[in-house]
Amino acid sequence: MAAFDGKVVIVTGATGNLGQVVARKFAAQGAKLVLVARDADSLKALADELKVESMSEAADLSDPASVDALVGRVEARFGQIDVLAHTVGGYAAGKPVHESDLDVLDKMISLNVKPIYVTAGRVAQSMVARGQGGKIVVVLAKAALKGQAKAAAYTASKAAAQRIVESMAFELRDLGINVNAVLPSIIDSPANRKDMPNADPAKWVTSDDVADLMLFLASDEAAKLNGASVEVYGRS
Repeated sequence: MAAFDGKVVIVTGATGNLGQVVARKFAAQGAKLVLVARDADSLKALADELKVESMSEAADLSDPASVDALVGRVEARFGQIDVLAHTVGGYAAGKPVHESDLDVLDKMISLNVKPIYVTAGRVAQSMVARGQGGKIVVVLAKAALKGQAKAAAYTASKAAAQRIVESMAFELRDLGINVNAVLPSIIDSPANRKDMPNADPAKWVTSDDVADLMLFLASDEAAKLNGASVEVYGRS
């Protein structure tokens, strides 16, 4: 029996470099998938490739009404949500704080904080109502742990997201819901190779590395982990 047979797993950012790998690994372990992303054509192609029971959904993950509607559709189709694997996030550098306006801060909060607060919160609400527990796994970043020059908005957003994960873990641990995070360093992706042409990608972590850790945290083997921020840095 595969580790996620019969489990319903929501994968956000499912058509991204990491999201696709996460979706494929859950599919290989028998999960029923809810694939969430913006591009309908890419979603359909991924769903067709995976050949498991799935549904493809678009939603504004920072809007409570949109996520409530998404959760309602999942409950109507599958009757449950067992796992949320949240891979959505973004990076934007900026100027030093004393030279900046609020645009980059607003952008980072919108990408890295609100979707976690809303989506994880709404999914947790469904899990609590069902009363059968669940797993919430969120991708954060090494940047959550320390500030960086010209990246205050980015690092602050990741730190805020980490506090949300930790707070939810305290709120939900007695209800059988585990909430944990993965903190990668630089993930080897086409975009990062393009942006950092002089770096050594061999020192970075791969999407497979991050996805494997997410599956572990979503599994029964990680039942005693709650509120953890598991670092996966490679050599970077």
